[in-house]
Amino acid sequence: MAGAEPRPTIIVDGLHVTYRVYGAGGAAGTPVAALRRLVTRAPAPTMREVHAVRGVSFVAHEGEAIGLIGTNGSGKSTLLQAIAGLLPPSQGHVYTQGQPSLLGVHAALLSDLSGERNALLGCLAMGMTRADARRAVPGILEFSGINERDDFGSLPMRTYSSGMAARLKFAIASARRHEVLLIDEALATGDATFRSRSEERVRQMRAEAGTVFLVSHQINAIRDTCDRTIWLEGGTIRLDGPTPDVVAAYEAFSKSPQRR
Repeated sequence: MAGAEPRPTIIVDGLHVTYRVYGAGGAAGTPVAALRRLVTRAPAPTMREVHAVRGVSFVAHEGEAIGLIGTNGSGKSTLLQAIAGLLPPSQGHVYTQGQPSLLGVHAALLSDLSGERNALLGCLAMGMTRADARRAVPGILEFSGINERDDFGSLPMRTYSSGMAARLKFAIASARRHEVLLIDEALATGDATFRSRSEERVRQMRAEAGTVFLVSHQINAIRDTCDRTIWLEGGTIRLDGPTPDVVAAYEAFSKSPQRR
């Protein structure tokens, strides 16, 4: 119906996420040390809880592209993992329309398989039929740009640079329509041409009534892609509103004497 309000795709209601960190790092936190404690029945190392997200609430609607900004450790990636269902809430709720898809810089690709084979398996994992997946692979390789100079699509992933792998991950994830796509720093790697292509792809997904969340330390990517931005600080929402307003406030905060 013309003029109807867009439907909610994500409702985050009073969300808290707390996770546990064992040990203080170093040798005490290695798998070998953990096995030694099991064999010798030694006491567990010191455990502390990290309260990463604190009472966050918001509603996202279809067709929105929402940027998530904040200083390191502000809870951005933790929030995306909670929305994707990878981290359980310690308090509060996350309601989703469909299954959100999380695309991050650490998304798994099989290093011994070729980029072409990884693209095919990625499409199958997203629910495409084998025929549709095979049709999608050439476009994925073209979009990622990994075949522009050499036939890297036929080479094992272990021969790829981190930038090539990141471009391929985004190309795979964006090859099908997602009701909700969560992008965690996956646009940070690549040249200006690829960033322009990926930002245009995000706009296309929005036009198809998808909802996109984008975590990026590149403020220009947020400014150019997202119409709404949420600023997280210390696990809480500092500001939520139109991107120009929120980005201006965040940049002023980042340059303030208290941050130096």
